[in-house]
Amino acid sequence: MPRVDICVEPLFTDLPLVERAKRVHDAGFDAIEFWFYDMGGDRKIGKLASYCRSNKVLINDIVVNSPDGGIGGSLTDPADRPKYIERVKETIRVAKDIGCNKLITCTGNENIRVDLHIQRKSVVDSLKVACEVCEPEGITLLLEPLNTLVNHPGYFLDSADAGAKFVRQVGSPSLKLLFDVYHMQVMQGNVIARIEKYIDLIGHFHAAGVPGRHELDDGELNYPEIIRRIEATGYKGLFGLEYWPKLGDEESLVRMRSLTNIA
Repeated sequence: MPRVDICVEPLFTDLPLVERAKRVHDAGFDAIEFWFYDMGGDRKIGKLASYCRSNKVLINDIVVNSPDGGIGGSLTDPADRPKYIERVKETIRVAKDIGCNKLITCTGNENIRVDLHIQRKSVVDSLKVACEVCEPEGITLLLEPLNTLVNHPGYFLDSADAGAKFVRQVGSPSLKLLFDVYHMQVMQGNVIARIEKYIDLIGHFHAAGVPGRHELDDGELNYPEIIRRIEATGYKGLFGLEYWPKLGDEESLVRMRSLTNIA
């Protein structure tokens, strides 16, 4: 069974990050992730790191740039590359302080005024430079495709197939694919076959119910079978739950703990 982590952003949203981590840990999970270290308010990153170290809770990953490129720059725009690389360096510094070695990166939105070939080249070139920064630091970048039909209209990278192609083109051990089962079910379906096809390139998973992005057992996907098939590949990374509960947060976590605790 892959180790499960919980994205704390959609949970206990009235609490600081450290309190969210405590609630998640109390529910039986020993790994978390969150988005930006500087997305506003007092995130108390130092307190979060101290709690996680003391209680052996892994912070699996944090995010470099926003899907639209507004935070941290866009990979599709060559003019944004210096801004993006500086953001990568800043995020690495935070990651090292909190014991985290994975960073999620987004491509930014498509620019309809620029040829697609130029944008694809810019994505590859920016990722190559970013990997040169990450590799000596022992940091892995996770490139995330997102759905453009429901949540992120205009986003450039909206398929696992295209994401896998970018990872292969960059050809660095510091770049892996983040396979978000929710997003890829919305865009393409056939998620088990794609997971098995690209498992050698996948460095992390995200999961939520489809439709709605709620609990994993709320919708059309058979997550127990998806998890079994991932386990059968020999995958050693984490399986991240990034979902917005319909139930109360604590009740929801107990239910997700039971669902993902597959013998």
